[in-house]
Amino acid sequence: MRILAVGDIVGESGVRKLKEMLPQIKENEKIDFVITNGENSAGGMGITERNFKDIIEAGTDVITMGNHTWGKKDIFNFIDNPKLLRPANYPKGVVGKGIGIYECNGRKIAVMNFIGRVDINILSENPFIMAKEMVEEIKNKVDIIIIDFHAEATAEKIAIARYLDGKITALFGTHTHVQTADEQILPKGTAYITDIGMTGPKNSVIGMDVDASIKRFETTLPEKYKLAEGECILSGVIFDIDDLNCKVTDIKRILYK
Repeated sequence: MRILAVGDIVGESGVRKLKEMLPQIKENEKIDFVITNGENSAGGMGITERNFKDIIEAGTDVITMGNHTWGKKDIFNFIDNPKLLRPANYPKGVVGKGIGIYECNGRKIAVMNFIGRVDINILSENPFIMAKEMVEEIKNKVDIIIIDFHAEATAEKIAIARYLDGKITALFGTHTHVQTADEQILPKGTAYITDIGMTGPKNSVIGMDVDASIKRFETTLPEKYKLAEGECILSGVIFDIDDLNCKVTDIKRILYK
């Protein structure tokens, strides 16, 4: 089985890039299952129902979110859709869910979404403890467990991957929008990469307009971010999973311009 994780969709131009490229990627790479992070798809912050439908229709099986989950109030109209996951470690009682179980090629795939706590400024439960407990609860009910860990700090991402090594199939990081070159299979068999990058404007500052971004740093004034325009990239990672033991045999970064 081949599973593709697509990096944070930034803005409507990122959605268009996904719609343009994903069918071709799935065919060329023989992809069986697709996870896409969509938390920045609506103007760079949040997701609308139109964005959700476009991302699913492009060929995505499940959409994960992050710190901008509630950026667009439209989300409350479809938050319970089984193909949409928000961070599981939001406080108890919050609408939506952080885990979904899907069937593909005769296998049950559990996808989990968690948010980090270092420099994120979101009130959330401890992702380490919650992830461990949730994995223990479902480990005998599914064949594959994949986590999208939406976090800022590199150390936090690496630490949780090591913490769960051997307990899950794969963990990939999102949020920083910069693809890292540390894809690997950890000692106990879990595949890992710190960040799979973004799908959005190439000539930008993590998807945002360059001049507006620089002005914020240069003046320290609260210059409003705006989306960059122009050519887009699509980035992500492909996990090759053995059909017999459901272990990752290879992890490969992708970047389409």
